[in-house]
Amino acid sequence: MQFSQREAFLVGAFQRLPPAAATELSALAERLAERAPNPRIDWSDSWSDEDLNDFKAASMRRP
Repeated sequence: MQFSQREAFLVGAFQRLPPAAATELSALAERLAERAPNPRIDWSDSWSDEDLNDFKAASMRRP
């Protein structure tokens, strides 16, 4: 199976967890997947200029 860069990062982070934490995270991911109305995940790393401007503005408003 070929992983994208983001998927490979997530798998690596998951593998570094202690076994109990990995089990807990896996159970959480399964519960969230059951609730997801759309099982497709958008792994897009691209943000529009509008997205970046919104993020910057929101960051500046945070205390």
